[in-house]
Amino acid sequence: MPAADSLASPTLAELVPMLRAAGCVFAEDEAQLLLAEASSPAELFEWVERRVSGEPLEYIVGWAEFCGLRVTVDPGVFVPRRRTELLVSEAASLLRESLTPPGSSASAVVVDLCCGSGAVGLGLASRVSVRELHSADIDSAAVQCARRNLSPLGGYVHQGDLYAALPSRLKRQAQLIVANAPYVPTSVLPTMPPEARIYEQQISLDGGPDGLDLHRRVIEEASEWLDPAGHLVIETSERQAAGTVAIMVAAGLGARTVHSDELDGTVVVGTARA
Repeated sequence: MPAADSLASPTLAELVPMLRAAGCVFAEDEAQLLLAEASSPAELFEWVERRVSGEPLEYIVGWAEFCGLRVTVDPGVFVPRRRTELLVSEAASLLRESLTPPGSSASAVVVDLCCGSGAVGLGLASRVSVRELHSADIDSAAVQCARRNLSPLGGYVHQGDLYAALPSRLKRQAQLIVANAPYVPTSVLPTMPPEARIYEQQISLDGGPDGLDLHRRVIEEASEWLDPAGHLVIETSERQAAGTVAIMVAAGLGARTVHSDELDGTVVVGTARA
């Protein structure tokens, strides 16, 4: 690529073929975004070089679109996927239907485990008003990123291993626990797209031999933290949904699977049994 200081900013027609040749499926959309966000031709050239080399677009511009919102995403932090919008919509529906009747004040305590950038909590807060939002992640970079996204909303972000990160006062208080815990089987990691495999932390992807190690831990301890009328919503895959359901049933929870073809997303909803 020519020196940035020797050329004017490239046009959309010039950028699209470059991005397409690098394997960008949505080359035109990405080119438009880079043109809109770059503050100078020099920055634009730098960003295009980074994108062509395979760096995720979200790390380059510093944010991802999720649930119609701009979510800050720092390098190395798990990039929110569109399929996870199903997790948000199902969780929001549960809060609307059973926790916050029309005309009443919000009273729900929500816990978001393996929160990454905090995108799920941010999406929920944009749809349903909750009394307390507690997000947690074991990765310090994710925690710092989530705090930037959630602190303006009054959300709490804790660092630690799943429930160990949470204040003990929340036991039996959560009306909703959501989790986009890693569920990629370890053996499948080498086949993932380079954007994820190279640039995202393995700890945010690796779900163990069958991809369900974190699901087991989240589900097994959920009853200690859920309100008796609470719900647990976990993102999974179509292939692994039956396994996630079986773990929930064995833990004494009712379970149902929700899938969206439009979002290519799958979640399992757990409820306490009477």
